[in-house]
Amino acid sequence: MAEKTGTAQLTIGEKTFDLPMYSPTLGPDVVDIAKLYGQADVFTYDPGFTSTAACRSAITYIDGDKGELLYRGYPIEQLAKDSHFLEVCYLLLFGELPDKAQMVDFEERVTRHTMVHEQMNNFFRGFRRDSHPMATMVGVVGAMSAFYHDSLDINDPWQREVAAIRMIAKLPTIAAMAYKYSIGQPFVFPKNSLDYSSNFLHMCFAVPAEEYVVDPILSKAMDRIMMLHADHEQNASTSTVRLAGSSGANPFACIAAGIACLWGPAHGGANQACLEMLREIGTVDRIPEFIARAKDKDDPFRLMGFGHRVYKNFDPRATVMKESADEVLELMGIHNNPTLQVAKELERIALEDDYFISKKLYPNVDFYSGIILDAMGFPTAMFTPIFALSRTVGWIAQWKEMIGDDEQKIGRPRQLYVGETYRDYKPVDER
Repeated sequence: MAEKTGTAQLTIGEKTFDLPMYSPTLGPDVVDIAKLYGQADVFTYDPGFTSTAACRSAITYIDGDKGELLYRGYPIEQLAKDSHFLEVCYLLLFGELPDKAQMVDFEERVTRHTMVHEQMNNFFRGFRRDSHPMATMVGVVGAMSAFYHDSLDINDPWQREVAAIRMIAKLPTIAAMAYKYSIGQPFVFPKNSLDYSSNFLHMCFAVPAEEYVVDPILSKAMDRIMMLHADHEQNASTSTVRLAGSSGANPFACIAAGIACLWGPAHGGANQACLEMLREIGTVDRIPEFIARAKDKDDPFRLMGFGHRVYKNFDPRATVMKESADEVLELMGIHNNPTLQVAKELERIALEDDYFISKKLYPNVDFYSGIILDAMGFPTAMFTPIFALSRTVGWIAQWKEMIGDDEQKIGRPRQLYVGETYRDYKPVDER
């Protein structure tokens, strides 16, 4: 528990209530209102829970003013430069970086679980061919609880760990299968000889008719995308996973709930929305028109991919993602692509224009990740599924932490009721 640092006083009418205050290791102090309703018969009102700490967590810390993101205390820039996705997975799950033996063991366990149950192949055929891959993923991941009965007991630490390994291993396979199904190509099985990100790219782009070799630059870029999206504190989808988990639901159901929440365009669909905006602008000569619209308070148009709800400074993930974007675009040789030209010019304007600078509307991670995924050959419908498989480890780490929290209880937000007061029912003839 965080250290208690004193009390805050709340005066309601003629009564004053003392509320405990706690100091975290990083971030602002918190006022504990858990007993406020019982003591004062009042609720607090906080739409979106933007000023409410709903849990205690030791996994991820964000300082939006500094533009800082830490996984278990490690800056994301250092991890993106020197680490790799599965090592970050281990860090998020277990709290410390693995030694060499632990890393080898963890990688082997994940690699051996990448196959999905053969009957799940038939499950895909129940979806229409034009189903969005996210719709397929929500259904298939939820259905994992019907296939893996030996890892559903949330009170058994070993079963929780098996479920965690299975989901980290199988989500890329399921995402790739959803993609292949949507384009009418046969499923490609995972290869144990490939690393995590290369294996995913191989399952997405290989075909039985010819050999496919994953370029290391693309593999590195995909690995970075996964690392940068692995966790992001108590966002909407993570809070959804925790809320579902608070009821005692099995881990596969909880992750399926997180995927469903991530599907929203204001959350996981942001990079898709950004790329669609770039295509709507079309050419560089039309940028001033859209910049003017973005500055017009009466125009509903918004520039996607700039600024962030949490980061009030530069998104630290964007710096790393920009480097990968430059490497991928150089490899693919598509510098004359109109969408890319629009993106580059918008990036230049955002970093130089006083309007963007004053409002701190810097390019964020979604701005660059959409460009990278498009250059790799992924359709926009696959952007959010890739986000989902990347975020799975964060969801699992948060779910695992919640299960072990002795203060954890079933989520039950309150409300500010504004409906009708008490009234008597009248038969239809008297209305």
